[in-house]
Amino acid sequence: MAKSKKDGRSAKKRGRKADEQAAPPPLRDLLRIPEGERVDLSSYDAAATPAGPSDKPAGLAATAHMGERLADLQERLYAASTAGDRRRVLLVLQGMDTSGKGGTVKHVIGLFNPSGCRIKAFKAPTPEELNHPFLWRVMKALPQPGEIGIFDRSHYEDVLIARVRELVPRSQLGRRYGQINRFEKSLADDGVTVVKCFLHISYAQQRRRLLERLDNPDKHWKFNPGDIEERALWPAYQEAYELALERCSTEAAPWYLIPADRKWYRNWAISKLLLEHLESLDPKYPAADFDVEESRKRLLLEDSSVRR
Repeated sequence: MAKSKKDGRSAKKRGRKADEQAAPPPLRDLLRIPEGERVDLSSYDAAATPAGPSDKPAGLAATAHMGERLADLQERLYAASTAGDRRRVLLVLQGMDTSGKGGTVKHVIGLFNPSGCRIKAFKAPTPEELNHPFLWRVMKALPQPGEIGIFDRSHYEDVLIARVRELVPRSQLGRRYGQINRFEKSLADDGVTVVKCFLHISYAQQRRRLLERLDNPDKHWKFNPGDIEERALWPAYQEAYELALERCSTEAAPWYLIPADRKWYRNWAISKLLLEHLESLDPKYPAADFDVEESRKRLLLEDSSVRR
């Protein structure tokens, strides 16, 4: 028996609904800290793998698989800048010691062409930097059009360790959140896609990673006895991070909370976030501003004359 038009439309509608239900939401929707939401880090499982691959081997394979697509999008972004496209990406990595900021740079940014990346690891400010507003040194390290910038720590140190160690008056500290939001909004307005990732590691996992460094002579260079003093301030740092995530996750520059106890998931998640943002930008190779066929003829003619 032939189906009626109504039955056909109903079937198509059910099909679309099934597709919508089957399609997973973007990872950036799952990991994003909503603007204005109160943050309690103890409620987030640092070993979770939201929307991630089934296990470590699958995660490593999926991350490697993204490499080719990421490299292609990076090249297009860089190429577009030669035609005046000012867009670029800034990846901000923040987290407690051993959360994997350096590992992310190695395993995720390693998927890109290094010539198109600008990496800056922020240390304690120098005397010269202390003579300027706290955002001064950050502005000097921003990516240029077409580049992917990576901040290993960032301007958020000025509301994290500055708060925990009481390096500035609380009144001055309170103003910095608004300054950061205005600064990041100005970046977004100027074509910078800001991807801020908080690498959420558990207290127990940090202890394991610090012990691994002590137990392996090849890792002693990564250990600082001061890490033990900082670890003793864990509750204060958690509170400082909660405030930064609450006050500085905005429409222009949201925070993404990355469960970081599992290194493979951390790397997969940040790779996926970068892929989603670059695909949204969808940079295009610029059209030739010269006569392609004429250049082809000249090249072949020149090559022919040289062979003679």
